[in-house]
Amino acid sequence: QLQLVESGGGLVQPGGSLRLSCAASGFTLDYYAIGWFRQAPGKEREGILCISSRGEVRHYADAVKGRFTISRDAAKKTVYLQMNSLKQEDTAVYYCAADSVCGTGAWRAFETWGQGTQVTVSS
Repeated sequence: QLQLVESGGGLVQPGGSLRLSCAASGFTLDYYAIGWFRQAPGKEREGILCISSRGEVRHYADAVKGRFTISRDAAKKTVYLQMNSLKQEDTAVYYCAADSVCGTGAWRAFETWGQGTQVTVSS
C-alpha cells in the first residue's frame, strides 16, 4: 500500500526556516514524482515544487522561488522541503503527494497524499 507521511511542521517566526520531510512507504521513489503542496484557510490548494523520479525539479509557485527548495534521499525514501525566509503568508497545511510525473502542478492529478503538516509563521 502506497503511503506518505509528512513531518517537520510547526510554529516559526517570520524570516525563520523549517525543513519538512515526506517519508514514503510501499513504493520506491525511482518510479514516482513527489510534489509539495499547501493549502491556507479559505484558499485553493496550490502546488509548490515537485521532484521527478529522475531527480528533476519543477517549480510550480513563483511566490517561493529563491526561498524553498526540494530534495530527496532515495535510499531513505524521503523527500524534503527546505523553507527559508518564511513569511506570514506561507502559513498553511503542507502536503506531499505522489504521482507518475510532476505535470503542471494541478493537485487533482496527484493520486496519493499524506495527511499534511501545519506550518504557522507568526511573531
